[in-house]
Amino acid sequence: MRPDKHSARPLHAPNDRPAPLAYGVSPELRREAAELGEAGKHEPKLRENGIPADVLEKLLPGNDVIELDEPVIAGGLGYRFAKRAFDVCATGAALIVLAIPMLVIAAKIKSESPGPVIYAQERVGRGGRPFNVYKFRSMYVDAESRGARWASGDDPRVTPFGRFMRERRIDEVPQFVNILKGDMSLIGPRPERPAFCEEFEKRIHGWHYRTLVRPGLSGLAQVTGGYDLLPKEKIVLDLEYIEHRSALLDLKIILRTLGVVRTGEGAR
Repeated sequence: MRPDKHSARPLHAPNDRPAPLAYGVSPELRREAAELGEAGKHEPKLRENGIPADVLEKLLPGNDVIELDEPVIAGGLGYRFAKRAFDVCATGAALIVLAIPMLVIAAKIKSESPGPVIYAQERVGRGGRPFNVYKFRSMYVDAESRGARWASGDDPRVTPFGRFMRERRIDEVPQFVNILKGDMSLIGPRPERPAFCEEFEKRIHGWHYRTLVRPGLSGLAQVTGGYDLLPKEKIVLDLEYIEHRSALLDLKIILRTLGVVRTGEGAR
């Protein structure tokens, strides 16, 4: 990793910065957030995009504004073709092999808590385009009724079986469908929710550079730090991946991810 390539640099004239990208936070979501904000003094204080203020304070501590250099995307045409071909073949085969285990997982989820087995959540994809990411439900229903939360290792919203799935990344298996559709790749920066992207861009100028490539099922940040990383640390690893991505690096990340799936150790 090149030293200080994407390190934080406080800006002395924050009013001169370019306007952050619009990440499609709908008027409906803003209205719902406002209604929640009026629910009572015991409710969390929400930003207009539905994120509790205390969550943002933890994710973006201090007042520094970070300026990032735009990365040079690594990987030529041959690499990109091979990467996409591998994505399609690997995930297609995996969905066939895992068909019966997925039915067992679905039954376990339904037996533990009411609600859907699979849920869709809007994320920001390549080029800033929104798409719905699929996951096995690992949380109780209405877990975010009081605002969006950043995932953590000991999240109280997670069900007991959901915690097991998260430790081994099993909850991500439905995203094989996203990969087949072309929304995602096996390896790349993890896609984030529009509301968080909107807030992070205000303090981390260049957060949107993560969307220069397809988001991934797993990535360098996930096998390096995962839930323990702050956004300003995560973006550095994401940009390093974009600038150095190769078949060998992808293979290393896949093997490290499989190690997490097999043992649950170092789960992110």
